[in-house]
Amino acid sequence: MVTLERFRWWHIDEVLPIERTLFPPEPWTAHHFWSELGQTATRHYVVAVSDGAVVGYAGLCDYPDEAFVQTMAVAGPHQRAGVGAQLLEDLLAEAGRRKQSRVLLEVRADNAAAQRLYARYGFVRSGVRRGYYPGGVDAWVMERG
Repeated sequence: MVTLERFRWWHIDEVLPIERTLFPPEPWTAHHFWSELGQTATRHYVVAVSDGAVVGYAGLCDYPDEAFVQTMAVAGPHQRAGVGAQLLEDLLAEAGRRKQSRVLLEVRADNAAAQRLYARYGFVRSGVRRGYYPGGVDAWVMERG
């Protein structure tokens, strides 16, 4: 069973290996996570925990006119088991609590599984950032609202 908890500083060490595995060659650093977690007024971060271990995480930024999914990741063995959906549902609920009707995110153009997940929750492709990711991979901007 996977439960969601508020992402706290002590989770960073468990999150970093997931980050490095899923997002090479430019993973977020501990400093980046510390910075995000320190912005409590405009950020909402959660971790997914299974058997006492962090297996995923996600974060939302609350801008004045929209919410933005900053990051979302699920460790390989837990992918395609509903963890990503749990994380995304939590972020969307938080956007609603913050009265945000518009939520955006960026996803790799070659990540069909993530694109399908986002589409199930009403996200549609609204733009492209050419060569955004390492290796020249495009980012799809997807929007819900």
